[in-house]
Amino acid sequence: MKTVLSGIQPSGQLTLGNYIGAMKNFVKLQEDHRCHFMIVDLHAVTVPQEPAQLREQSAAVAALFVAAGINPEKSNVFMQSHVPQHAELGWLMTTLTNMGELERMTQFKDKSEGKDSVGAGLFVYPSLMAADILLYNADLIPVGEDQKQHLELTRGLAGRFNHRFGNYFTIPEPYIPEVGARVMSLDDASKKMSKSNPNPGSYIALLDEPSVIRKKISRATTDSGSEVRYDPANKPEISNLMSIFSQCSGLSLTEVEKRFEGQMYGAFKKELGEAVVSVLEPLQQRYRDIRESGEMDRILAQSAERARETAASTLAAVKERMGFLMPKG
Repeated sequence: MKTVLSGIQPSGQLTLGNYIGAMKNFVKLQEDHRCHFMIVDLHAVTVPQEPAQLREQSAAVAALFVAAGINPEKSNVFMQSHVPQHAELGWLMTTLTNMGELERMTQFKDKSEGKDSVGAGLFVYPSLMAADILLYNADLIPVGEDQKQHLELTRGLAGRFNHRFGNYFTIPEPYIPEVGARVMSLDDASKKMSKSNPNPGSYIALLDEPSVIRKKISRATTDSGSEVRYDPANKPEISNLMSIFSQCSGLSLTEVEKRFEGQMYGAFKKELGEAVVSVLEPLQQRYRDIRESGEMDRILAQSAERARETAASTLAAVKERMGFLMPKG
């Protein structure tokens, strides 16, 4: 049985893209793998956060994980900051990371572009991400295209540690599902649907009201013409909406084409809105039930305890190999 690890930042609202591209796959992976799913709040504070908002978003993301179908009896769902070994191994990984490697990170370049002052935490973010993965000797890491470079650094650091201090870390592999891995923005299909987009009409938040979902989809950008045909190269906007319809309805893209043959974009969008609402309404109800019950406190505490047990064992082995004087007794 292989170990899977993934994390989502508690900054901004989780979107339909997060659900289709990540969370649906998390639910499938937990059936045959040991899974650790984190809310990476230590990563979130690499940029300024409003404390009350960070606290609420952290609780919301954790509850959405469970509402989406992640079973806390099968998988660990925990806050990164509740497992202090992440920060300590993060520092040790930073000491093994070269400045040039961090300077080449495209995410750092993008987030720091045009800014007079950039926090050091944002710069060393990839070293902490490496620690997140290596603490659990994870085999598979579900990643989007924007995180593949960070995973390559993790693989390099694991190999570097193994070469210097003896073979210990598993070299992680990316897990990128072929279907549903990338949901694009509703206003520009050349960009990934993102909770950080300043235009709320560009994404569907998992907790958007049904009326808001229908309105956003009705206003989604479409290509010229009116044919509902899957052709990402020439009709990227409608192809993106068709992919969403396929993921929410269970129909293949060919079946979606046949269903709307001879119909206009308006009819397609109306049914798409209902398909998305039919998926998100039950999730939203489960989310409300979980939040009202207070059950997440127990889930987070139990998951963090299990995660700390594994993390503490890994950190002790790493420190011993690196030459730290270990406490006795």
